[in-house]
Amino acid sequence: MEPTTRYVIVTPVRDEEQYIAETIRSVVGQTIQPAEWIIVDDGSRDGTGRIIDECARQHPWIKALHRSDRGQRVPGTGVMEAFYQGYGSLESTDWEFIVKLDADVGLSPDYFEQCFERFATDEKLGMCGGMMYCIKNGELRREPHPIFHVRGPIKLYRRACWDAIGGLVKSPGWDTVDEVQANRLGWRTRTFPEIKVIHYRPTGAAQGIWRNGVKNGRADYVSGYHPVFMFAKCVGRLFQKPYVINALANGYGFITGYTKRIPRGGDPPLIRYIRSQQVRRLLCMKSIWR
Repeated sequence: MEPTTRYVIVTPVRDEEQYIAETIRSVVGQTIQPAEWIIVDDGSRDGTGRIIDECARQHPWIKALHRSDRGQRVPGTGVMEAFYQGYGSLESTDWEFIVKLDADVGLSPDYFEQCFERFATDEKLGMCGGMMYCIKNGELRREPHPIFHVRGPIKLYRRACWDAIGGLVKSPGWDTVDEVQANRLGWRTRTFPEIKVIHYRPTGAAQGIWRNGVKNGRADYVSGYHPVFMFAKCVGRLFQKPYVINALANGYGFITGYTKRIPRGGDPPLIRYIRSQQVRRLLCMKSIWR
């Protein structure tokens, strides 16, 4: 891939003083650097704001923005509000790829170069990313998920795909709605296991097991999951650590989406598509899972 590939990064961040310096080192050390990187401090109470301000002073292609403290993390919605403030501040207009990147990850120096090579060999690849690993007892542990799913902290979008899906919905489940919409429109989405990403903060660690499980169940509701598929998913979670509690939290988050009449994140055609794919998976038919 030629080093002229133009890409931009937007990073919403809140209270990541412990990890953000490593993420900054990872991006600054890339073999292909971004044209622009907007880091949005979403009301941090620690030293995050100071760190990104210093980073912006050292690198002219990095811009630090600051939002007022809303008092708490707001999964999904808060992240997207911060993301879109950064997106709206981009000065680059001729970018080919856009990245939504979190501030608690470590990337190899050729991470983006490897991703762009995958895009170059598949013109219908709309979004991609590496496989995330957490460090546990000194060892790398994979955070499993379907190969068609690209994790929210490290999503790369081809511009044509980004334009086709209309960007990201400002609600929980945004990182499911985007790729299902892309698949519905004929784009491929893929995680590449051979490209490793270190996730310094294990998924859900900032919220705790119950709150994270409720958040995920609510995101599944917003994404339009089929109730039967969600039931099967919760049954499966009963036998996965942490046993029982995660399944109950997922189910509670999903059901209360109905009782609270929370708006869906996708339009009716998208919801019909994702439910048809889930039914096909339940029936062991070909689907976006395989």
